[in-house]
Amino acid sequence: MTSKSPINSASQSETPSGVRVRNFLIAMVAIALSVALFLGLRTQRTSFSLAELAEASTPLEVAMSNGKPSIVEFYANWCTVCQKMVPDIAQLKQEYSDKVNFVMLNVDNNKWLPEMLKYRVDGIPHFVFLAEDGQTLAETIGDQPRTVMASNLQALVTGSSLPYAQTSGQVSPFRSEITPANNQDDPRSHGSQVMND
Repeated sequence: MTSKSPINSASQSETPSGVRVRNFLIAMVAIALSVALFLGLRTQRTSFSLAELAEASTPLEVAMSNGKPSIVEFYANWCTVCQKMVPDIAQLKQEYSDKVNFVMLNVDNNKWLPEMLKYRVDGIPHFVFLAEDGQTLAETIGDQPRTVMASNLQALVTGSSLPYAQTSGQVSPFRSEITPANNQDDPRSHGSQVMND
């Protein structure tokens, strides 16, 4: 005596048109999920490079004249701490770019030497928070938790006192791509020279 399993009897009892409808629905769901995944990956990009952030940053001249507060980041392409912070900075930029200028100045570009001297850049990343009128409100140096940066940006937007006005974290060791000859006052010395206040 042979007994049929319930699975075999159920599949044998389906009509050919029922099987086709089921297969069609499975195919449609698979296509819809593939399209959703593709579109989701395109719009939810999570990896950015330091070069892409720098390229998309607000030029300093624009930031100083457009009436928005600014965060200025002094960085270098070789800076491992700068690279480590890219995902957080990219996310913060997406959240705040309509209210805050994100300016990036490469310390290996001699063009920014006056700004490096003005803000006494001696380690990177070095962040300067500026009011709408360009006045310096706060500075943070080195690796900063996203929460610290977000709190400062939120305060910058609302015009409140920045909760983390002077913080320091891990900085990248200095190795300049461009080194001026015999210039002991070069801020790219990154702490090799003691500065007196």
